[in-house]
Amino acid sequence: MRAVQVMGYHTKLQLNEVPDPVIEGPLDVIVRIGGAGVCRTDLHILEGQWQEKTGVGLPYTIGHENAGWVHAIGAAVTNVKIGDKVIVHPLITCGLCRACRFGDDVHCENSQFPGIDTDGGYADFLRTSARSVVRIDDRLEPADVAALADAGLTAYHAAAKAARATRPGDYCVLIGAGGLGHIGIQVMKAISGATIVVVDRNQAAVDLAIEIGADHGIVADGTHVPQVLALTGGHGAEAVIDFVGEGGATSEGVAMLRRAGNYYVVGYGENIDVPTIDVISTEINFIGNLVGSYNDLQELMVLAAQGKVTLHTTKYPLEDFQEAINDLDAGRVRGRAILVPTSDETGRHQRSEIHQPTDHRFIT
Repeated sequence: MRAVQVMGYHTKLQLNEVPDPVIEGPLDVIVRIGGAGVCRTDLHILEGQWQEKTGVGLPYTIGHENAGWVHAIGAAVTNVKIGDKVIVHPLITCGLCRACRFGDDVHCENSQFPGIDTDGGYADFLRTSARSVVRIDDRLEPADVAALADAGLTAYHAAAKAARATRPGDYCVLIGAGGLGHIGIQVMKAISGATIVVVDRNQAAVDLAIEIGADHGIVADGTHVPQVLALTGGHGAEAVIDFVGEGGATSEGVAMLRRAGNYYVVGYGENIDVPTIDVISTEINFIGNLVGSYNDLQELMVLAAQGKVTLHTTKYPLEDFQEAINDLDAGRVRGRAILVPTSDETGRHQRSEIHQPTDHRFIT
């Protein structure tokens, strides 16, 4: 089969012919890839940022946002059958450790992360586990939902926490309406009664936020913190979800937070610098968010099937992987970039309806 592989760091990926994956264990599932999302983490991998953390041997196949069709199953697999459409949770988990027993499989003590520390889905086929595949509605196509396996799952994980902690009449501020933020807006609209306020430095992104469900949109032009405070009666928001995490976003976000409020950190890049006396005197909470659980992904797929969460995509044939990487790195991708290895996608760059840029860092 074809596979796009990391041959070395600080260099380009390479399309190689490699052996097809085979069933090795009773719970193995082999997925024929219908779509593989191109993520900024993939750029960070090529830059060597994950080299010491993972220790993965080279070459290996990249790609951690995957969806497709079940191609083969191990003898003990009962939750899917050959031909089923599935999205693949980014982790392969053991099911036996304390975290897995609690349903908190994102913190599995024995996990593997295809595309990060083992072979991923920039390929024709991917081997994963029965614990990692979620059946998707027949109305959904793998290439249209693949990036929900990570970008969407991460946004859902944070938004679902905020939704559980807020009530009707509360305010939730979302910082950034890019690739993750626009999913978070839709999730909050679908499952929360909180008033949704979106802050972004891009007017087009703010306009999109209103279009897809935000109650208020504010351009980050230097007056956005006072505007949020005025909107909330001077108290600040009960919840802030920060999809940016750099460029001053955190200090501004904390300034928008109400006493005893929750600050959900999703984007990263800078330090949170808050005096400890301010943390204890106001009882604010900082909550980290890393991907999401299998159950989170199942719930997100329900919203996708109901049309309540839509992912806008830009599709590339698998062999055009370098163009997709270059476009993402240069900020030319609108929506989420998806590599499509299957033969039913013909021609170059079949593009779905597009509304906004992906993963820009909007807050200055």
